[in-house]
Amino acid sequence: MSTRSPFRLDGRVAWITGSSRGLGRVIAETLAAAGAKTVVNCYSSPTQGQAVVDAIQAAGGEAMLVAGDVMDEAEIDRMAGEIEARFGPIDIVVANATPFQPMKNLEDYTWEEHQSMVDAFIKSPFLLTKRLLPSMKERRSGRIINITSEVYHAGVPKFSAYVAAKGGQIGWSRSMANELAPHGITVNTVAPGWIPVERHDEVPEEEKAGYLATIPMQRWGTPADIGHAVTYFASEEASFLTGQTLLVNGGRTPW
Repeated sequence: MSTRSPFRLDGRVAWITGSSRGLGRVIAETLAAAGAKTVVNCYSSPTQGQAVVDAIQAAGGEAMLVAGDVMDEAEIDRMAGEIEARFGPIDIVVANATPFQPMKNLEDYTWEEHQSMVDAFIKSPFLLTKRLLPSMKERRSGRIINITSEVYHAGVPKFSAYVAAKGGQIGWSRSMANELAPHGITVNTVAPGWIPVERHDEVPEEEKAGYLATIPMQRWGTPADIGHAVTYFASEEASFLTGQTLLVNGGRTPW
């Protein structure tokens, strides 16, 4: 019987996109606390990203910052090269980066807004996986974890661009899970409910109260709840789980 502590990621290299703030920051910090060499990734806020790296290092973890656009193939290749040069092969990638998410009636959307969602939630995971796959296949090991959302399962109205792209992300993940399973690589998704972070500061309190009233557990989820779910999927204990979507929403899931 193994004496290794469960859910440890010691020696593993984890790349978390969109991790200079919000859910991504806490995911990075949680993976680092589990022992992963953690790669904080940002696009437009390197000062914030470096603050996350500093906090992880201050807590005794290993971390580095890479800045770049995870929707650009050349940028992904450059950043992956920087990570490999410092930390070695990448074991875990968490696709968390997200752009602004407009809520509109269908007739008020532009296709460009739809395309921005597709680029963030399907193109970016595709490009990340394509770049990292040869090394993962060679080592017969890898964890691909996409951060999706409960909105796809709920079919939230006036949010069609985001909902459609999240549905595509889940479908792509399921297909990749079956394709990559023979190579020892798992592909799973974590679908948070609404967990208020910095970008929700301007949301009216009555809107927040309305959502909170629908959560059976009668409390808000926290970024740490998402970090723990991601850590589980990244761990050896989840090696026989692939193609799964874990909804982390306090029991709201009626779907």
